[in-house]
Amino acid sequence: MKSDIMVSKFKRICVFCGSSQGKKSNYQDAAIELGKKLISRNIDLVFGGVSIGLMGLVSQAVHDGGRHNFGVIPKTLMHTELTGETVGKVKVVPDMHQRKTEMARHSDAFIALLGGYGTLDELPEVISWAQLGIHDKLVGLLNVDGYYNSLLSHPCFSPHPTPLGSWF
Repeated sequence: MKSDIMVSKFKRICVFCGSSQGKKSNYQDAAIELGKKLISRNIDLVFGGVSIGLMGLVSQAVHDGGRHNFGVIPKTLMHTELTGETVGKVKVVPDMHQRKTEMARHSDAFIALLGGYGTLDELPEVISWAQLGIHDKLVGLLNVDGYYNSLLSHPCFSPHPTPLGSWF
């Protein structure tokens, strides 16, 4: 019997994304589709532990598809961003810095989906960790409907980043 599951070199991918649904329905569709892509490649999810918004949609899709979720949430966000039941394992940590550290420690790669300030904090941090040699994991950006076009036009996101000193 033929399986539709592809094997990936990644066992767990960390997805950074928003705890809100976003303004367009295709943002929600993209979150669900990303979850389905992880399932089709036999990849587990590491995420911010939130049960709402795009993060909740990705984690629910992965869970519904039979894969494992590992969420990491700071204690201070538990009451505002955990509504209803969580899917998978959720680890509570003291603060946002520890959240990012734990998510990175448990991931083989990173994908940034749509999000707000939290996502915009997480994405450059894991990129800078790679530049500093703290990890050698791939970092991807899912640019749905050009959401990140302005960010990608910045010189540091070019294929050959320019040293900071040459910007001034």
